Amino acid sequence: MMRMLRWLALCMASFGLAAPAMAHKPSDSYLSITQSATAITGQWDIALRDLDFAIGLDADGNGEITWGEVRAHHADIAAYALARLAVEGDGQPCVVRAGEQQIDQHTDGAYTVIPLQVSCPSTPAQLRLTYRLFADLDPQHRGLLRLEAKGQSRAAVLGPGAPTQAFDLAQPSRLGQFVDYAREGVWHIWIGYDHILFLLSLLLPAVLAWQAARWQPAANFRDAFVDVLKIVTAFTLAHSITLSLATLGVISLPSRWVESAIAASVVLAALNNLWPVFHARRWAMAFAFGLIHGFGFASVLADLGLPQGTLALALVGFNVGVELGQLAIVAAFLPLAFMLRDTRFYQRGVFVGGSAAIAVLAALWFAERAFALKLLPF
Repeated sequence: MMRMLRWLALCMASFGLAAPAMAHKPSDSYLSITQSATAITGQWDIALRDLDFAIGLDADGNGEITWGEVRAHHADIAAYALARLAVEGDGQPCVVRAGEQQIDQHTDGAYTVIPLQVSCPSTPAQLRLTYRLFADLDPQHRGLLRLEAKGQSRAAVLGPGAPTQAFDLAQPSRLGQFVDYAREGVWHIWIGYDHILFLLSLLLPAVLAWQAARWQPAANFRDAFVDVLKIVTAFTLAHSITLSLATLGVISLPSRWVESAIAASVVLAALNNLWPVFHARRWAMAFAFGLIHGFGFASVLADLGLPQGTLALALVGFNVGVELGQLAIVAAFLPLAFMLRDTRFYQRGVFVGGSAAIAVLAALWFAERAFALKLLPF
């Protein structure tokens, strides 16, 4: 176990020097739409690495995408993207046109920037977006939307789980904005498979107790509940701290470091179930790794580029949503796990087998994110 921990620590320390500039992170695009008094315009930033996988940009196959190769595929890129974005105004189809593309650098690599012009039959009071970019290639892909209208900015996460969403363009209430951000927080935790597996790794031993150098069924539900309460509280407090600091711009870390460290935290949490190092104070591990996960949560809000007037509301609402999403997972898992805790199915199949499977999957995520590899089909 300690040899494995030292190996992971060495990998985390060294990948920053060894990894290429465009290390893998979860696939995102950034879509902004602005309604003014006379027009609806927008901008769509899409990662070149994702477009290369979808339509093939690297013509010579040397592993590097040049400006010339991107420029030669401008028409293909625009056609591919616009075929996967539909806009309706008050129920009527709008025409979306692409302008001259540019290249921009995000924290995780180069993106093509597509200016958008949206023409609707009349000035709409409601926009409905249908977003299917990379839906057939990557079920974890997200489109991070920033919508500005009536002097207000709002955010949404588009993707396979919620491809069509409607937005009223009238000035939203503060409560409405809060609910929107809370909904996005719930959705983010539910589609954040690495966050879910980390939480499950901590929950799996909650219905067990470390006695006589082995895991045994917990004596009563109260002990299991208190253990979960400590873990969830520590994780919530920790990620709230770094979520706030990162979203407000106090601390900024490269996304490839954050995403790789999150994957490593899942590996370590799962291995800790098989070879316990922290069994009495797992809440301390939840707090330490929760600090890392907070930076991952913050990337969603920070990358939207929300104005300062909206950040505080977005921060609180999004964080509340994340907590509600976590509590839903705990509420579904804990009673069932407690009922099964003294069965061989749970102790060997769910606990040991599940922990091992989580460790293997998270190790593959770590390798992908740290060393720019493609090992999994999703």
